[in-house]
Amino acid sequence: MLHNDLKELERQGKPIKVGLVGAGQMGEGLIAQMELMNGMGAYAVADVVPGRAFETLKSANVPENQIVETTDPDVAAQAVAEGKRIATTDSAFMSDIPGLDVVVEATGIPEVGAKVAMDAILANKHMVQMNVETDATVGYILRNMANSAGVVYTLSAGDEPGSTMELYDFAVSLGFEVVVAGKGKNNPLNRAANPDTAAEKAARQQMNPKMLASFEDGTKTMVEMTSLGNAIGFVPDVRGMHGPQVTPKTIADVYRPKDMGGVLDNLGVVEYGLGIAPGVFVVFTTEHPKLRRDLQYLHMGDGPYWALYRPYHLTSLETPISIARAVMRGETTVATDNPPVAESITIAKKDLKAGEVIDALGGFCVYGMIEKADVAYKESLLPLGLAPGSTLVNDVKMGEPVTYRDVEVKPGQTILHLRRLQDQKVFGN
Repeated sequence: MLHNDLKELERQGKPIKVGLVGAGQMGEGLIAQMELMNGMGAYAVADVVPGRAFETLKSANVPENQIVETTDPDVAAQAVAEGKRIATTDSAFMSDIPGLDVVVEATGIPEVGAKVAMDAILANKHMVQMNVETDATVGYILRNMANSAGVVYTLSAGDEPGSTMELYDFAVSLGFEVVVAGKGKNNPLNRAANPDTAAEKAARQQMNPKMLASFEDGTKTMVEMTSLGNAIGFVPDVRGMHGPQVTPKTIADVYRPKDMGGVLDNLGVVEYGLGIAPGVFVVFTTEHPKLRRDLQYLHMGDGPYWALYRPYHLTSLETPISIARAVMRGETTVATDNPPVAESITIAKKDLKAGEVIDALGGFCVYGMIEKADVAYKESLLPLGLAPGSTLVNDVKMGEPVTYRDVEVKPGQTILHLRRLQDQKVFGN
């Protein structure tokens, strides 16, 4: 049992030492959860907001005299070696701290996620990626790098790709054919959502308004299903997926072919649904008559499609499971080992004008939309993770996709270099 293995690490005084970049809503929950566990803890925390890393460790009941605030890599290394905790505003040296076993990225900023991941892998540290925006853009090349380095690069348990992957792995391991995998969407879809429209609700929920806006405008759902689709080889049925109204009891009736009363033109797809949040699901089938009779006997429905539904995902509170499995067992929660089949593309949230600089995801300029990777490549559609900081060279009307021809991508970014490497590997250019 994982619990017993963690208890043994605690008994030996050899806990898993975690480095975390990003102490916002997700990072704060992760730190608090780890401090309740055996055999694991946040030993270095970086956040650009001065004092936030310190306060987050303190709020997780780490004694103040055990927290060292520093931006000096040598001081940080010494403190971690002594079993103390580091609070810093500088994530650049996180991977250089010898005592850390694994790095977790939780900022949601594509460029930061790419830089932190690459540095961790090059330093031969395991990498748990909570930044799905980064993974949807360059997860394949990061996974390749990690495999070459002999370390684990993985997305996290608790986020929808990881939670859905558990159901997928369960079904395919039993020999069932999974035909749809997906998630519930937490908020009504509002493509025009921005930090101003989300501000009041975000304040009530103690959230960053950009994060909430990225949920409401569909961006988060699109990048999550892009990463899941790439991990299991599933594409969107249509650009943006269907996103129908559905209940836990009607999942298998809705996500089936149109000629059988469902919404789908194809099978082997990722999807989302309104009305089943915060759950995740897979739909599967089997041709074997005995198994069909058993599934009916077990009250799974009449078939020929059946659903597995998990009515929750605990976001960062489950991340320690991925950390422990990666460090102790070399196991992956979910990652892209085969060339990507899905892409998160960039759509104009308003009329964009030449000379305008695209702001952050969940901002005022763009939102994400899932598309088949080969279509995105043929149409030169701008990957969403490259959008922030890019400068428009052409006008783009609201609702239209942004192409590479429409922008000058911000130069010098790690994520841009990684994406070029990934495209060379996948497309040969």
